[in-house]
Formats: sequence, C-alpha cells, structure tokens
Amino acid sequence: MSFLYGMFFGISFGIGLMVAYARYENVRSRRRAELANIVAAFSRMTVQDSRKLIPPEFYPPWVVFQQRQKLNWLNYQLDKLWPFINEAASELIRSNVEPILEQYRPSILASLSFSKLTLGTVAPQFTGVAIVESESGEEGITMELEMQWDGNPNIVLDIRTRVGVGLPVQVKNIGFTGVFRLIFKPLVDEFPCFGAVAYSLREKKDLDFTLKVVGGDISSIPGISDAIEETIIDAIEDSITWPVRQIIPILPGDYSDLELKPCGTLDVKLVQAKELTNKDLIGKSDPFVVIFVRPLRDRMKTSKTINNELNPIWNEHFEFTVEDASTQHLTVRVFDDEGPMLAPEIIGIAQIALKELEPGKVKDVWLKLVKDVKVQRDTKNRGQVHLELLYCPFGTESSLKNPFNSDYSLTTLEKSLKSETSRAEAAELGKMATQKKSDVIVRGVLSITVIAAENLPKVDLIGKADPFVVLQLKKAGNRAKTRVAHDTLNPVWNQTFDFVVEDGQHEMLILDVYDHDTFGKDKMGKCIMTLTRVMMEGEIQDSFHIDGTKSGKLFLNLKWTPQLVLRDSS
Repeated sequence: MSFLYGMFFGISFGIGLMVAYARYENVRSRRRAELANIVAAFSRMTVQDSRKLIPPEFYPPWVVFQQRQKLNWLNYQLDKLWPFINEAASELIRSNVEPILEQYRPSILASLSFSKLTLGTVAPQFTGVAIVESESGEEGITMELEMQWDGNPNIVLDIRTRVGVGLPVQVKNIGFTGVFRLIFKPLVDEFPCFGAVAYSLREKKDLDFTLKVVGGDISSIPGISDAIEETIIDAIEDSITWPVRQIIPILPGDYSDLELKPCGTLDVKLVQAKELTNKDLIGKSDPFVVIFVRPLRDRMKTSKTINNELNPIWNEHFEFTVEDASTQHLTVRVFDDEGPMLAPEIIGIAQIALKELEPGKVKDVWLKLVKDVKVQRDTKNRGQVHLELLYCPFGTESSLKNPFNSDYSLTTLEKSLKSETSRAEAAELGKMATQKKSDVIVRGVLSITVIAAENLPKVDLIGKADPFVVLQLKKAGNRAKTRVAHDTLNPVWNQTFDFVVEDGQHEMLILDVYDHDTFGKDKMGKCIMTLTRVMMEGEIQDSFHIDGTKSGKLFLNLKWTPQLVLRDSS
C-alpha cells in the first residue's frame, strides 16, 4: 500500500514540475516580447519625445542633448584645402594679431612680434553647426560653429625685455576647443543677401599651449612665461571672445548696430561668506574674493583679505560694465591667501547669470561655492557667499534728481535710492559742490524695532533660556541691547532703537542673540544685513534667519529716514 502511495505522490510531483516549468516559459516568453516592444518603441523616440516624458531635473549632469549637426563633409574638404589656407592666412594673421599683442604687451617686455608664423599641417575640425533661432530674428541669421584644433603650428615670438635681452619663444602643442558665433546681418535683396558678417568666440571650452625658448629654458628668466601667457589670453579675451565681436562689411553701409556697446552697469555688494573650507593645516584660511563679469585683468575686482576666518565679512562695493545681460555671468572666486611667496589656493567658485536679475531691483543672493562651475559633480561643502546685486540698464535710471553740477554724479546704487531731499537741502548741497569735488553719501536715521524671536535653541541645563539681543553698526561701532526676556525660547521685546548712520551705503547691521547667565553670556546666533533694502523701500517688517540656529528667527521692523550729504572724493 505504501508503494502505491509513493508512486502516486512521485507522479503527481513530476507532473506539477512540468506544468510549472511550462507556465514559467510562457511568462518568460511574454515578458521578452513586451521588452522587445518597449526597446523598439524607445528606438523610435526622438530627443523631443524624451524631453516630454522626462523633466530636465531628472537627467544626470553628464546627459547633454546635442543640437549641432555633424560636418564630416566640410572637414574632409578642409583637409584638402588646408595647405593653401596655411599659405594664404599666415601673413594675414600676422598683420592683424601683432598690433593686438602689442596693445596687451606687459610692462616687463620692450617689444613682442612674430619672427615665424605658419599654421602647420593639421587642419582644425568642425564638430558641429547649429542655427540659433532664438537670436536670429527677421533681419539676420545667427549660426554657431563648434571647432576643435590640436595643431602643430610653427609660431616663434621675437621678444625683447626691458634689460635688453632678446628671446625667441616658440608656441607649441596648441590645443583649442570652442564655439564660434557668426551673425549674418542685415538681410538684403542684393547678392550675397546679407550686408555684413560679425564673428565672435561664443564659448571657449579649452585653450592650452606650451612656451619654449628656442635653445634655452624659459624658466631661467622669472616672470616671462606668465607674462606671455597672460598677454595671449587677454588678447583673445578682449578681441574676439563674446560679447566682443569683429565685423566684416560685405556690402557698403552703416553696421554700427552690430558693434559691442555697453548696455548697463552692475553694482555688486560683497557682503559675507560662511562655512568656508579650511585650506590651512595650522589656523584657518585667510579668504579674499575675486569678482568679474569679463576675465580681464583690468576689469577683475579683488576684495581685501580677512585673516584667519572661515565666516568673513567684507561689506565691499564694486561696479561693473555690462555689454550683454542676456548671456553674461557674474563670477565669484574665493581664494585662501598663502602669503607673498606662494600662489593663493582656490576655495570655491560661484556664478550667477545676469539675465536672472530684474533691472532696477536689488537681488539678495546666497551662492553655493563649487569646485568647477561647468562640471558640477562636486558634492563637497565649500561654503556660501552672500551678494547684493543691482543691474541698471542705461536709460532706465531712477528719477532721483542730482542736486549737483554736471561734473558731479551719483553712483548707480545711490541713484536708485528713494530720497526726498528738500529743495533747500539740494540748494545747500549745490553750494558745497561748487567748493570742492565730492561724491554723494547717504546719511540718515535708522530706527530698529526688535519685535520678537522664535525657535531659539535651548542652551541652559535647567530651564529654557534668558535671551537678549545686542545691536551694532559695524562701521560706526554704535551699540545697543534689548532687555533680557526670562525663561523663554520665543521672547517678545518690542523695543525700538535709533541710530544715526553716517554712510548708509557702506554700513552694516549686526544683531547678536545671547543667553543671559549669572556669570556671563552664551551666544545663541546672529543676523548680519546691509542697509540696502531698507534704504530702497523706506520701511520693512520681516523675519530674518538667525545664523547658528536650526530654525531660529528674529522679527524686526526697520525704518530709514534719509539725508544726502557730501564726502570728499579723495
């Protein structure tokens, strides 16, 4: 009997295994068919289809949608033409580039010219072309060409120093990748159907070259190599790099509208930075900041150095000329000063597009520092930098009247301030202006009402906290403090303090929140702010985050009563 039971269970188990395997194969076959259909559907998708399905924020940073079309046919023809282009273009380049190099020649060099210039045997490769529809318009065509050149040119610079030493310096191993922009404008009904061509280096992705003294070592004369490299880079940056453009007239006419023209000014107030990376093994970093719109030596602004501080406060003001607000950026580089004998070490870089700024409105921003603004794969916390930005296009200045003669002017930021200076005051200021050359400063009374705070951290072992606030004008040094609110993390003060401010544009308000103890005080956090916003708006009431706390807030009412006075420009 047991034999029959065993045979029955064995046959049943075997049949069950065969049925399960058959169903598994059916399911597997069906899934393969579905996967094949999905793959086939994806293969038919276009870039536009994928952008509709997946929002941009879900793409990893290495995914780039290429809009440029390939130009293999052009590269093939260019290889054939290159020997003839080399002969024809070498002398033309020499005659056009030498004056530019002479214009940017550093002071340690007496002369800088070409003794040899040929473009070599390797032709550049055009890796893509695209029509920029958004900027072409009805009167022109804007085209972008991406080019890569790993050339072997024979370029020798004849250099003579101030001490009479002559050096033949060879420029070798040139590597360049960039995007050139061509603007065909205006379109006309006469062949070749456009009046002029403007060209510019729209994007410089990579530029590398090696300098070598023929028959010697360039490092034997200190400073020569760096001076030549800076001269070449500055000449490229200021002669053809966007928004600078060179214009080639094709048909007779006036093409001044294609020329580079300043379109406005950018006022930058460098307020502070916090949580900077420490680059020193002993002590803390000594940070300073380099700010620029265009990376030219004479247009880059440098702040003062704050020694041994990872949360520096600068409160410095800079002004820049803007040529193209739609494409230009403000770049901020934070360095650690290593002393006069060593090069500064970079802490981080931040960048903001000028098109994000509303003309005539102050924008208060905290920018996160990164290692590289183009390849943002760095997740390390390098700190943040605090800026106040004001972009004012030409022709849109405030209606604030200048009470001085035409020889005296307000700064852009001061023009935007809402002043109600009386006619009598204006007349008095006008008399003062005739006596000596002066600039306007903003003097007034700042009324601060410390209303309350909330979500303060608990710092006492027993009970909550006994908070109070110390108010200070950083430049003037005037101080005041509130009363102590006992045993609370959400204190209410409702106290008002008046400060006479001698220079509101360069003053800064610091509010430190402390916990009162019998034998001292414990710092709970602080707020740092400039007076720009209250000077612009007249009166504000808002909450401000308390640095050093998780979610602490300080509620303030600020009121500004202005009075314009004069300061000696010297």
